[in-house]
Amino acid sequence: MQAQDIERVLFTEEALRTRVAELAAQIDRDYAGREPMFISVLRGSFIFMADLVRAVTLPCKLDFMAVSSYGSGTTSSGQVKITKDLSENIEGRDIVVVEDILDSGNTLAYLLQILQARRPASIRLCTLLDKPSRRVKPVQADYVGFPVEDLFVVGYGLDYAERYRNLPYIGVLKPQVYEPAASGDA
Repeated sequence: MQAQDIERVLFTEEALRTRVAELAAQIDRDYAGREPMFISVLRGSFIFMADLVRAVTLPCKLDFMAVSSYGSGTTSSGQVKITKDLSENIEGRDIVVVEDILDSGNTLAYLLQILQARRPASIRLCTLLDKPSRRVKPVQADYVGFPVEDLFVVGYGLDYAERYRNLPYIGVLKPQVYEPAASGDA
């Protein structure tokens, strides 16, 4: 039923599976002999994170944070709040922050600053999608699944109004799905 709202598939299940395996292999090489802690930025990255850590062969730990700067809209509000903090102490740990999409950079700049203050040994950022054309903060990912144009994408954890996360691919949402809501908010 949700598929009817998709204009086109941008990244297929197979393309996602292949790229996640490549990222995991790169992380395995970079962290050889160490035990990184992966921090999923909820909710959008949970599917990507699950697939990524299953493909990583190193011993690793997991934790989760929830931060928000979007609410139910389609663009970042610029105001970030932590809605779920980490359960583990990260001091002295090698951290890999796992995000679904690096867009404006507002949320990740704030989050990385907070995590850095907790004195980890290292922090790297792994994002499934990178939209550099929308960047307003100087945030760069260490691991990028796919660069993406300025399109409204959903699926594989990414949502619009908490819908479409369960699509097994990443697709471009038809504008008529989100434009009426956006114009109604004005």
